[in-house]
Amino acid sequence: MVARSDSRMAGLDPRRLLRPGGPLCPTDMPCNVDVAAQERPEPGPDRLTVRVRLRGETVIWSDLMYPGLDGKVVEEAHFRLEQYLGEIERAYAALKDQLVIPPGEER
Repeated sequence: MVARSDSRMAGLDPRRLLRPGGPLCPTDMPCNVDVAAQERPEPGPDRLTVRVRLRGETVIWSDLMYPGLDGKVVEEAHFRLEQYLGEIERAYAALKDQLVIPPGEER
């Protein structure tokens, strides 16, 4: 999604984004989450942001604007809540196995 949205961007620290209770975890109140920052031609203030919200058992990412595989613009992505949370947990566990997490950030 980041590369398709803006090739100048680089994804932000996955340990911050994927941690339990982190910014990508959906809540009843929609929130805007920075997922990438401008890296090229040099680091800058531009951010790639998605709006994360929970509607029933569906997690919705909106405010997207990237070309889908069919060439049409993708504006929203929908995920089943159980699968979404499972993937966040799986990805975070894999990161913990690979990276040293500073004390106090571990849960």
